[in-house]
Amino acid sequence: MARRIEHHTTSTWPVQDVFKALVDESYLRDRLAVLGGTDAQLVSFDESDGKTSYQLKQGVSAEHLPSVAKSLLGGDLVIHRTEVWTEAGATGTVEVTLNGVPGRLDGTIVLSEHQGGTRSALTGQVKVSIPLMGGKLETMIAEQVAKLLDKENEFTTEWLANRG
Repeated sequence: MARRIEHHTTSTWPVQDVFKALVDESYLRDRLAVLGGTDAQLVSFDESDGKTSYQLKQGVSAEHLPSVAKSLLGGDLVIHRTEVWTEAGATGTVEVTLNGVPGRLDGTIVLSEHQGGTRSALTGQVKVSIPLMGGKLETMIAEQVAKLLDKENEFTTEWLANRG
């Protein structure tokens, strides 16, 4: 059974500024350098037909993982993340898969105006198809995604401030 995930972050920056950062190749490389973990890389990046799509690879060292994840993976966690952003509506889709885990996270991200800044809302689901352990892993993944989105939001705010 899938676990629903909803997470919101806010920024003092206008929607258009946040959107432009999220689809900027140098921003993505900078963010990966700071938050990407082991062997982080921008695997692909494409802008065409009013859409920007990219694939990221991020790593989390086994020493930073909960014991349930360590026992399943037997090593580091490798995250494969694909995002597709559409300028019209400032919306994106995200798909995340993890090495060694039969499951995924799928979601939609919507940027909207909020008190003169931006509200980013992720709505989606996490599904892990492992009997007995699936629910625990879904909860762990949802919690880790929320922490990562908070850190990415902080990074984006600082990145924009340093650019302005």
